[in-house]
Amino acid sequence: MATEEIEFYDVKKREKVKVKLKDIKKTKYERKLKSGQTQTRYAFRAQSDGRSLTKFCSEADWNKVDVAQV
Repeated sequence: MATEEIEFYDVKKREKVKVKLKDIKKTKYERKLKSGQTQTRYAFRAQSDGRSLTKFCSEADWNKVDVAQV
């Protein structure tokens, strides 16, 4: 993921959209499971045509990209 863009899927347009890294933020989603463990999911967030876009990724890819964290 050493590119200057990340590809998201726009559900409303039903097509892939490329967003520049300067317009992307990264975030973590954590939730508690029934077993008591905490599940952490990593994602990139962006806006396109006024719509929010989310792309889930691996922790390794999340750590590689140097953008602001929300």
